Amino acid sequence: MQENDFENNAFWVVIPAAGVGSRMQADRPKQYLTIENKTVLEHTLASFLGNDLIKGTCIAIAPEDPYWPALNLDKHPDLFRVEGGQERCHSVFNALLHLMPLAKETDWVLVHDAARPCLREEDLMVLIESLKDDETGGLLAVPVKDTMKLGDDNGRVEGTVDRNHLWHALTPQMFPLGKLFKALKQALDQGHMITDEASAIELSGEQPRLIEGHADNIKITRPEDLMLAHFYLQQQGRISS
Repeated sequence: MQENDFENNAFWVVIPAAGVGSRMQADRPKQYLTIENKTVLEHTLASFLGNDLIKGTCIAIAPEDPYWPALNLDKHPDLFRVEGGQERCHSVFNALLHLMPLAKETDWVLVHDAARPCLREEDLMVLIESLKDDETGGLLAVPVKDTMKLGDDNGRVEGTVDRNHLWHALTPQMFPLGKLFKALKQALDQGHMITDEASAIELSGEQPRLIEGHADNIKITRPEDLMLAHFYLQQQGRISS
């Protein structure tokens, strides 16, 4: 990878990391669980802090988070910390507010989940290369392979959904800063609790582009995911085998 491959663009990263991860049934938020002596969050940040294309990374941390200070990352020159919000969308919005005076509205923002430590560099580069000239932006995703069932309120199958056009949404999700800021603000003002940035762009009437990535870009949600992430990081050569 050559420095300034995309010298006409600026790329920023936003990582919402204020969640508590209750489904992990752990004694701390999932982003602070460890894989090979590093926290999940440190593995996630490593995908961006060492990349010459990324101008800066803005991370949203919960107020009075007792675990963040132990990572000693506050003095990193390319990392900015902001206060996280009640929900993921609020944390992202706070980060965008911080970036607005630092960046151009036409700069790109890549929003990535804190608990997604297995992002491949090749997927990140394909996302950037594919979208850097796109007017709308888009997201990493993988096509659905399994048969999809629609359930009713009683836990019974209501129907089978055609999977031919279904995708699993992943992150990063990459959009122009000004466009994403306006779309997310409008969605929040209208009372929508946005679960991913593409949804805000969709609500504004635009169609984000789907960029196929790899299925090992998992989000750690349940206890078994931690072991799976460990395996994937080994396979990628990012931790010792």
